[in-house]
Amino acid sequence: MIDSGSNTDAPRYPVFSRAQDEVPVGLMPSQTVGPYVHIGLLAGWEKGWDAVPDGATGTVDLELIAYDGAGQAIADAMFETWQADAAGGLGSSDPRGDAPSDPPGFRHLARVFADDDGVATIRTVKPGALPGEAPHINLGLFARGILERLMTRIYFPEDTAAQATDPVLTLVPETDRHRLIAERTATGYRFEIHVQDTGSGETPFFAL
Repeated sequence: MIDSGSNTDAPRYPVFSRAQDEVPVGLMPSQTVGPYVHIGLLAGWEKGWDAVPDGATGTVDLELIAYDGAGQAIADAMFETWQADAAGGLGSSDPRGDAPSDPPGFRHLARVFADDDGVATIRTVKPGALPGEAPHINLGLFARGILERLMTRIYFPEDTAAQATDPVLTLVPETDRHRLIAERTATGYRFEIHVQDTGSGETPFFAL
């Protein structure tokens, strides 16, 4: 987990070294999440949220797939993306001032569930660059057994010059930066997430 600089020195949760049976009454042992992502959120979200409305121009398909420590695709994963629009705007949350979305109707947040093969696809646009940063998409991963979402970033293979000075990507050891670069496909991009090291290397994640 790469520290993005926003954490304090104090741990977020107390750590107990005692066995579960020795924990005093009133303290709950840690639990895994279970399949609550689908139980709690699937209703009404069967098709997810694309970032662009139907008929928008300049769209790309972002194909996502996450693998567990055994190298198996995670079929109940949920992905959320946050990104700038094609012009590099952030809508009403942009400190530079709100501007019309490019394309019209663009949503900066998208959400999609993996299918039975672990694959999810979001229809979006390639984001424009924010000041001082390479074009990127912020990605959150939710799945059973993950107590808090895992956060990472997606960069694009054609932006190597901007990536050399990107303030977030340069936090990642140089030997691992390629793990945050999406692959080009016929209709857009594909990005693989490895939540544990399976021999090919774990995806860098960021502590917020």
